Amino acid sequence: MNRIIRSVKLGTILISAALASHAEQNAMPAPPSPASPASPTEPLAPEVVELERLDVYSNAVANQNPVATFTMPVSLLRYEPRVDVQGRGFAEAQSDISIRGGTFENTGFSIGAVALSDPQTGHYSAELPIAPAMLTSPEVHTGTDQASRGFNATAGGVFYGWQRIREGAHGCINATAGDNTLNAGELYTSFSSSKKILGGLTAGLDVSAAASQGEGARSFGDHDFSRYNGRLQLVGSTSQTDLFAGYQNKFFGWPSLYTAPSGKLKETEDIQTRLFALNHRVIFGAGGDYLQFGASNRRNNDLYDFNRLAPLAASPAPVSRVVPFQHETVVETFALDGRSTLLNAQAGELALGYRAGVVADKIDSARLGKGHPVPATPTPLGTGRFDNRTQTYAGLFPEFRHELDDNRAVRVKTGAAFDYCDRHDDGVSPLAELAYEQSKGVLENVSLGYARSTQVPTYTALNSRPNGLFAGNRDLDRSTTDNFELAVGTRADGWSFKTAAFYRIDNDLVDWTYSNALPNSRKANAVDIDTAGIELGARRSWRAFDLVLGYTWLAKSEDYGTSAVDASFYALNYARHRLTAAVVARLGAGFEVRLDNEARVQEENLLRHGSNEVVNSSLGLSWQVPEVSGLRLNALADNLWNQGFQEVPGVPAARREWSVGATYVW
Repeated sequence: MNRIIRSVKLGTILISAALASHAEQNAMPAPPSPASPASPTEPLAPEVVELERLDVYSNAVANQNPVATFTMPVSLLRYEPRVDVQGRGFAEAQSDISIRGGTFENTGFSIGAVALSDPQTGHYSAELPIAPAMLTSPEVHTGTDQASRGFNATAGGVFYGWQRIREGAHGCINATAGDNTLNAGELYTSFSSSKKILGGLTAGLDVSAAASQGEGARSFGDHDFSRYNGRLQLVGSTSQTDLFAGYQNKFFGWPSLYTAPSGKLKETEDIQTRLFALNHRVIFGAGGDYLQFGASNRRNNDLYDFNRLAPLAASPAPVSRVVPFQHETVVETFALDGRSTLLNAQAGELALGYRAGVVADKIDSARLGKGHPVPATPTPLGTGRFDNRTQTYAGLFPEFRHELDDNRAVRVKTGAAFDYCDRHDDGVSPLAELAYEQSKGVLENVSLGYARSTQVPTYTALNSRPNGLFAGNRDLDRSTTDNFELAVGTRADGWSFKTAAFYRIDNDLVDWTYSNALPNSRKANAVDIDTAGIELGARRSWRAFDLVLGYTWLAKSEDYGTSAVDASFYALNYARHRLTAAVVARLGAGFEVRLDNEARVQEENLLRHGSNEVVNSSLGLSWQVPEVSGLRLNALADNLWNQGFQEVPGVPAARREWSVGATYVW
């Protein structure tokens, strides 16, 4: 019976490919779906009038909106073929973002010129208080791309740009209700005038507000979220300037949120994230030259309660529960990057890529800061060496491109980046890449590259006391990663294919580990890990269907030295095999079906309860109401097969959930 059930689940992925094949025989090819919310979709049939796609934020996944809350940037990564989202509860509550088998702290996030992160813990790196309608579609960078554009992340990075505000008045509003008393809503509106001001610039403004509440798919899995955004934009013929302010508040609970494998505690987090950002980008000509610079201030407040049911603390003072896990981090960043053509002659084109930046962070914490005592405790629990630091980085990346003929070219890229920190050892990161490209035929490109990247540890890993629920390690220092990669891009019969084989060598990678000798604790340990992997990707669009397929294979070899390790929460929590399939089916008469699928075989882990094999699916159905222009009704179901697979070992999975809603676009 189990074999039959697994076959049915896997069939949903195969059906996606079968539907697409059927469409290929019965429909004319159509251009790909829009790559950003600013791109309108052409009518698919005479009787269907398409909405302006303000809610299409990524073409790598089918369902653009989550079931349990409003849409966040992390919502669009869950079924992304090159990204593994390991969620606690549901993705928008708390998620660790992994690329190519890295850990949650090896993945970077950048918006425009600046990199955004949280110095306390990578668990909060994905806390981006920005409405996805304000961002371009996410790009996943690895290898030499990550080394030349990323910061303080070794496995890969997710990169966003600031979306250009469309001329005129536009917007959308949606309301959602669903399982477990869910209610959610979001408003986005924008205005941009064609009138020239300030020396030929046009001005635009967009704002967004969103909120959701629900009891959750498990007991003590409730949440209460809100987000408020505003952005001012100035646009010229070759420039764009964005000034942004955003605030996000998230309270959520989940059993064994972080304290697995005990499975007994009912935990909560209360997170407030504030972000102010400025970005200016100028494009020079049509050859890809540009300059952008930006600045940001990110403040993150976190209150973590490992047992919401604990009795109140008794003391002469006003009665209150003592919760030492309360932190505030501030990160201020100034950064720039660009590309300039130095020589464009018959022999070839020589260009120079560059980047530089300064990142200053600090933490105020009763538990993690240097010398900060917990109230009513005679001695400080913090053992860290410092509670602030400044990092400076710079890199130069010359690139030479030689045209062999009007169809073929070779490209050589090299260079290095230098990372300085006033609290850790410095790092030098060289890179080199050789590529062959052609504009006609089946083969598009072949590249062979090497890149080094480095990273400093977070305060939770470095400053936590050496025992307790989260045991730190003050001896941690900068980790280094060497990545070797061979990538091939091809096309045939309307399909595009991307293939990559890589080998990554991590030295002194920070991991959180479990030991049977200390069953109620996890410890930060340095580990050396070699990772081999293969990535396969394919996509095709027809008039009635879009299909995106992805497959990843990973294998690891680890060495924890003399540390006592029986299991790993993060570095060894990876899928040996992972297959994704996203299909969008436009059925006509205003109906559309969106289906995301994932099948995985996870590496065995002592901390995981249940199976290491799973098939997950998310299904969306929408109907564009013919009588009301701009109105669409939708229904969503997540965890369609009601799987109990633990994405983070020991953390209970969310059960199947559903929601229904309406969206109006103008």
